[in-house]
Amino acid sequence: MTMNGLQRFMGGSPAQVLLRLVVISLIVGIVLSALGLSPYDIVEKAQQLVWRIWNMGFGAIEWIWKYFLLGAVIVIPVWIVIRLLNMGKGG
Repeated sequence: MTMNGLQRFMGGSPAQVLLRLVVISLIVGIVLSALGLSPYDIVEKAQQLVWRIWNMGFGAIEWIWKYFLLGAVIVIPVWIVIRLLNMGKGG
């Protein structure tokens, strides 16, 4: 079965991707709820982040860089492993 552009972009049929996203969103929602977080908390923290960056000016660059590196230490190796595993599957 050949994939059209939309399927290739989404990583599968839109219905399958939508179902996966719904299930993953539900699981993440349960975990975040167990941690005591709400969607409003996340939006508020994002607003605070933007406001902090605005108020900090160039000092924010160092602050952002620190968090970027902290996240990249986890995200980049996981991404590489996933890509390597997908290469083995031929996909």
